[in-house]
Amino acid sequence: MPPLLLLSLLIGFDALLAVPAIAKSHSTSLRVPLHRSPPPLAAVTRLDYVRELVKSDHLRQRMISGTIGGRRYRQPRRACENATTAVAAAAESFAMPLTSGAYTHTGQYFVRFRLGTPAQRFVLVADTGSDLTWVKCGFGPRRCRLCGGGQRLFRPEKSVSFDPIRCSSNMCKTSLPFSLTTCPSPASPCAYNYGYSDGSTARGIFATESVTVMLSNGQKAKLKGLIVGCTSSFAGSSFRSSDGVLGLGHSGISFASRATASFGGRFSYCLVDHLSPRNVSSYLTFGPNGALFPSMARQTELLMEPRLAPFYSVGVSGISVDGEVLKIPMSVWDVGRRGGAILDSGTSLTVLVEPAYEAVVSALSRRLAGVPRVDVDPFEYCYNWTAGARVRIPKLVVHLQGPARLEPPAKSYVIDVADGVKCVGFASAPWPGVSTIGNILQQEHLWEFDIKNRRLRFQRSTCTR
Repeated sequence: MPPLLLLSLLIGFDALLAVPAIAKSHSTSLRVPLHRSPPPLAAVTRLDYVRELVKSDHLRQRMISGTIGGRRYRQPRRACENATTAVAAAAESFAMPLTSGAYTHTGQYFVRFRLGTPAQRFVLVADTGSDLTWVKCGFGPRRCRLCGGGQRLFRPEKSVSFDPIRCSSNMCKTSLPFSLTTCPSPASPCAYNYGYSDGSTARGIFATESVTVMLSNGQKAKLKGLIVGCTSSFAGSSFRSSDGVLGLGHSGISFASRATASFGGRFSYCLVDHLSPRNVSSYLTFGPNGALFPSMARQTELLMEPRLAPFYSVGVSGISVDGEVLKIPMSVWDVGRRGGAILDSGTSLTVLVEPAYEAVVSALSRRLAGVPRVDVDPFEYCYNWTAGARVRIPKLVVHLQGPARLEPPAKSYVIDVADGVKCVGFASAPWPGVSTIGNILQQEHLWEFDIKNRRLRFQRSTCTR
């Protein structure tokens, strides 16, 4: 299967919605180890890999632009008040192992997830821009079509905790977007049918389920009442390299909301270098993170704009290169004027709308004028770095609201695309529109999303402790 098809299946996950249960707060924390690994360069060159990331980011940005502001969504009322969480009070954390998805030629992180009673094991994409947690499965007489032989499928008939949501319920009618209006009978399950930007579609039903987690004290516990999508059929090239998606996006219905309600109102992650070997690990943590030091961390307001949901956004006051504040219209960063900036772990490169993109790449390229240029599609500015090895890469800073400054390492914006070749690693998007701070610009930082207090904290880190 071509790498592009594998990339395409991951970009549309963000557009689905789910309603996880809200649980009582506990003073415990959840730590999830992550692992990143480089693509298998024996089969795919680094340049091929980066080109596929660019294509994936382009499609994903189209999806983001088409999704923002167009959702049929209303915050559910009392939808989850009867759900419970079985968490041992003595436990400080629970962990779900994550591994790199680079072996599928993607820049994603995969989480090992145990769903149902008894638990069935799956590998899901962990994504801050997604809010539906779903798995491939077959419900009743239906089998998952186009899933392919040998793939993992959720078997709801084997889980005693699987409970379909009825299409006649108020939740289905008002709180679950993309649900179908047809309701054959009051007891029929709430169905969804969503079309993706690449022409693919996914169909399935909503249900409540339990997730099994392993606590730090060695005990198992269950998060009950999670609402999942059971995807039983799809068309097109999507959904072939994972078993589904773990929704970590901003909404009252994501897994992030479900877990943070039980673990301190916050979650955090630290992304190692995107080309790190597979045995280099980092963490996704729910609850207070001991690696985040208040004296070192910078913070800004975490904007949870309804128009941008499920994406987390931040206020940007400007971008500077070598101390020069670039001339970028403030409307580019103004959500009220159809601009703004989001943090998205599912996008690799940082995508800037055209006025910001032109200012940034122009400033960087002027300072790299002494390095021989090379043509590398699809990038605009690439350099023969063997000849320019002694050239200093200019310092780029993203100025956030307040005194917070994101100062990424140079390798995060002048990126390696081949041996001896570096490119200015930004992509452009039409204006008006939303800019996206991708995971490469986020790498080697610890990011904490304090949902309860609406604060974003971050600090430099090797992400390897």
